[in-house]
Amino acid sequence: MSIEDIKKKLSQGLVENLINEPSAHYIQILLLRELQSSAIFTTNGQDADITTVGINADDGMVDYSPVMMFKRKQTGSDRRKGKELQRNLISVQDTMNVNEMSQDSPESILYGSAAGDEAISVTSRVMYDTAYSIRDSSVLVEQKFQNAPGDNFAKGATTAIREPDFIMPGTLFPCVITLRDATFEELIFVLGVTKMNKRYGAATSRIGRMENHLLGIYYGLEEGPANLFLSQEVARRLANANGQTTSGNLNKVLYSPVLDVEKVKGLVKQSFDEEIKTLNVKPLEDSEVKDLADSVTGERIKEALEKQKAEASRFFKSVSEEMKSKKKKGAKE
Repeated sequence: MSIEDIKKKLSQGLVENLINEPSAHYIQILLLRELQSSAIFTTNGQDADITTVGINADDGMVDYSPVMMFKRKQTGSDRRKGKELQRNLISVQDTMNVNEMSQDSPESILYGSAAGDEAISVTSRVMYDTAYSIRDSSVLVEQKFQNAPGDNFAKGATTAIREPDFIMPGTLFPCVITLRDATFEELIFVLGVTKMNKRYGAATSRIGRMENHLLGIYYGLEEGPANLFLSQEVARRLANANGQTTSGNLNKVLYSPVLDVEKVKGLVKQSFDEEIKTLNVKPLEDSEVKDLADSVTGERIKEALEKQKAEASRFFKSVSEEMKSKKKKGAKE
């Protein structure tokens, strides 16, 4: 299928021109994020971000503590990559400072916080949610210590410096990125960022190598299942034996030293596809997803950004004029 035909098929989830009022056009990008080196996902600067949740087994509830990849760890990294691509491809200089973002920046108009002279901001139309590891944090988090700068890491406590918790390679995070009321060019841009961005974690870190496996693209009037559901459902399906999911089998999965990535990829997509059968969400065919992803080259991203730059500037000006009009009307009343 041609890219134009794919664009037409996605039309229910896209808009032709940017609009400021939500209009229920959704595109969802289904991913499996695979950590390929140690990473740091922490809020307090030292301890790994974890939580405790339950999964229903056939013979009761099983509690476990997955590692969390907070949404800001995803969106912050993707935004930096997006701004990097803009600088390279269309020479748009932009910043991560929310009060100084450029109003002709396609990235800022899409991801939000594009402030102008009138202190007008644009709501983000790319939505991320916290992602959860499939396995328990006890088999994924490693504490390391070093005696002094330059010394080798030690796995046990020594006389002193504890490094931040490291999330180990092989950790898997089922994840959905949702675009609301986006244009086709913006979808190309987000796919390009997702395809090219390979570093996630602490902003000051140069570790955190990640592979984003693209599993599906969906379109419709609403959002599909949440990240937490996908992680829990994959664990349940991995634990299923002879049609039963016992707490014993579930614990074996949750505390397994390793998971089969290819098998997990299939189960994530299967779980998502089955859940949307009762929703107003439709999938692209696997071949269409591949064709669209393969078309996202540097040159294609540049074309999309150039077109979207003009549209972004027009959109911001229209929002600005609308806000000024409302202020004048309010002042008169």
